[in-house]
Amino acid sequence: MASSKIMINLSIVLYKTSELDIKNILSSLMYVHSSYKLYVIDNSPTDELRNYFENEKFIEYFHNPSNPGFGASHNIALKKSIQDEVDFHFVINPDVYFLEDVVTKMTNYMSTNKNVGMMMPQILNIDGSIQNLPKLLPSPFSIVLRKIKGPKIIYDRFINKYELRNVVKNKIYSTPILSGCFTLFRVDALKNIGVYDDQFFMYFEDWDISRRMHQKFETIYFPKVSVFHGYESGANKNKKLFKIFISSAKKYFDKWGWFFDSERLVINKRTLNQF
Repeated sequence: MASSKIMINLSIVLYKTSELDIKNILSSLMYVHSSYKLYVIDNSPTDELRNYFENEKFIEYFHNPSNPGFGASHNIALKKSIQDEVDFHFVINPDVYFLEDVVTKMTNYMSTNKNVGMMMPQILNIDGSIQNLPKLLPSPFSIVLRKIKGPKIIYDRFINKYELRNVVKNKIYSTPILSGCFTLFRVDALKNIGVYDDQFFMYFEDWDISRRMHQKFETIYFPKVSVFHGYESGANKNKKLFKIFISSAKKYFDKWGWFFDSERLVINKRTLNQF
């Protein structure tokens, strides 16, 4: 029988993660007042990062050198949350840190709003500026235009709409695409829609699960709390990562539809009608 006490799991996937990032996230967790368990899935070739976690009773460390990808690795922890009938599960990037108890505030909101299946907080750059991560459902045109960033007159109009940049900054709202860098899931909702699709090694796995969640539950942007994220945009700088990005984009549109996607039009219109 499940406990009446709210249960919270967190998971972080590492790959040759820096000491600074590890120390930042561990320091951030000191702000959390709720009880939780942290799963660390380390995809690094060696397990030398184990030393940062092995003396903490609330942390379970897995060395996973096969490195099956971001979503597949988080699925190890998500499936444990489902098996153990945990209430809430946070997926957290190792290059994220925070300076307040975002965990308790977000789970309190989800506890009160029973139809919410997935949430993300406001995400800030290290300098405090806002990362525009909530989005409409993408078309192939969206992906291309966001990469080339021009011509300016077309791009500016497009990006303001696509990334919902003109929405009041502190407004809580529903959006079909949430970033995977800091995500809260209701575990009962995951039982319904499934965990990450592990065909995506990296990129688009968060968009895919957002869309599946949005079909049945509310997917909420919650800017009442913030986390800092060291956004690297690796696919724009690294040829290998760019190839992975293109491969994942193809898998996403093969799955959901390329230029003919009537559901995309309906969902995006409904999202914009909120405002």
